[in-house]
Amino acid sequence: MSEETADFTFELSERELSFDVDEELYALDAIYGAAYLFVDRAYVFLARPAERKVRVRLRSKEATTPEALEALAGEFANELLNSQLRVRIGRSTAALREQYMSRAFFGQQQSSTIAELLAELDAEEMAEEPLEVPVPWAKGSGAEASDG
Repeated sequence: MSEETADFTFELSERELSFDVDEELYALDAIYGAAYLFVDRAYVFLARPAERKVRVRLRSKEATTPEALEALAGEFANELLNSQLRVRIGRSTAALREQYMSRAFFGQQQSSTIAELLAELDAEEMAEEPLEVPVPWAKGSGAEASDG
């Protein structure tokens, strides 16, 4: 029985690290999501060195040590996995979320329909209001113009 292990390999330089991410394993949205969480600590650069590969380069905003850069690489790898899981859960529950949203906006629990609301507006317009201001052209307003 042989076990295959995949190491997370990266390249280190004075203030930056870089590595390639395979889109066969991680969706592009997951890569963007993980990278976004590092913009406060590092300058993030993304490139496409080959088809279905994304090169991630993190440049520290401050002076750092190789150990700190290695820790940053490990944190990115963990966040990449976390982000991929969120993308997968989002995709698998999309239909359910759409159903809840449509019920919230158009569901049967709402008491008023568009027809009922329009009828209510019509009834309000037809009702007489005792404080209505008379206009000269309205019949019976008492302000008819007289021929003088």
